[in-house]
Parts: sequence; C-alpha cells; structure tokens
Amino acid sequence: MNTSIGNIDERVLIVGGSSGMGLALARQLLSEGAEVTIVGRSQAKLDEARGSLGNPPTLHVAVADIAREGEVSRLFAGTGQLDHIVSTAADIGASYRLLPELDIAEARRVVDSKFFGPLLLAKHGVPVLSGKGSITFTSGINAYRPAARGSVTSAMNGALASLVRALAVELGPVRVNAVSPGWVDTPIWRHVAGDAKAATLDAMAARLPVGRIGQPEDIADAIRFLMRNGFVTGTVLHAEGGHRLV
Repeated sequence: MNTSIGNIDERVLIVGGSSGMGLALARQLLSEGAEVTIVGRSQAKLDEARGSLGNPPTLHVAVADIAREGEVSRLFAGTGQLDHIVSTAADIGASYRLLPELDIAEARRVVDSKFFGPLLLAKHGVPVLSGKGSITFTSGINAYRPAARGSVTSAMNGALASLVRALAVELGPVRVNAVSPGWVDTPIWRHVAGDAKAATLDAMAARLPVGRIGQPEDIADAIRFLMRNGFVTGTVLHAEGGHRLV
C-alpha cells in the first residue's frame, strides 16, 4: 500500500460519513487520494454531503441502516475489496432522558446503532477487507464520565470498548480499534442541548485542560492514526481534550 501523503491508495468505507466526524474524515481521506464510500440512512443527506465534498470521482455513496443485517450484507456485497471500515454512526439524541422518562424503544435504537450495528459491520465486512485492513468504531467520553440522562449511551460506549478488544483477538490480523471522542461540536448537540447548545459547549470548554471543545477534524485525525498504524489493535484512543482528568 502506498502511504505517501497526497497519494494514498486506500479504499475506505465510512458509516456516518454524511455529517460531523465522518464527513470530516471523508474530506481528509479524499484530499489524500483515497477512494471513499460514505454510508447513511438518508439519500438526501448523502447527496448533500457529496455536494459539500465537491463530488469527486473517487467518492461513492450508499444507503444502508447498519442495524438491519440484510442491509449490511447487501452493502458489502457491492463494495468490492476494502482497506478500512470506519463507523461514526450513532442514533442517540432521543435517548438522553432521566430514567423515569426513558422510552425503551428509544433505548433499543441506541443499542442497535452503537452495538449491534458495529457487530454487523465486523461480521459482514471482514470478508472484503484486505489482509492488513482495519475496523475503527466510535465510542465516547460518557463511558468514562457518565452524567444524568446518559445512562444508555454510557453503557453502550462501554460495551463497544469491550467489543473492540474481543474482536481484535478473534479477527486478527485485521485490526479493530475505537476512538473515544469527548465533547465535539457536531449536529447531534442540537438534539442533546437544543437552544442551550452554545452555552453548554462554552461551559465545558472552560473546564477542559485544552481550553476548547473538539472539532470533527480532531476526531478524524485520531481515526486516521488508528487506520494507518499497523501495530495498534484492541485499543481505545481517547480524543477528549483531557475530559477524563476533570
């Protein structure tokens, strides 16, 4: 594999690539010469993302819900060989509720997107990965710094860290890792904090050792490290501005 910056011969599939961290990763990889497929549940959002990325010939889009095994199987039947699989997808906004208000149907959507989705991506994706391929998932800070209203997401992020370790053992030499972001300025905050988004993020920025909230590009950089370092597997890389320390 040619890994010189500006001419990277890689084929990468990014689930959740139509917005936020996944979109930032797609933009970086395309600029380096990779062939990228972004996957999401909404054709309209994928088309919007394709436009924002300049619609290069090395970009492809695919509609799939990773919580549905049939759709995951069909997804990989059409990709050809891949070098890396990345998932930044999460369906968690409506699950931020105090326990008495928690809707179990919404909780199950979190389990589907944060646990069963990654499991199905590994199950059906490994057969199309190259010999030195990798899978990178996205967990999150609330596995380590839980807060009220986030019990379901905290539990799933913790479970994902355990899944990464187990899959790294079972699937080697394919490498399996996760990035654990802290608070990152992505569209999901509109669902979590509503009109208080700006004040909420500013308050956290003042607490963090780095003095700012994360940007999608920060997490994309961390994912690219895990993709490219052939000696890292079964690891959770924390990209959270020191949040675990405060």
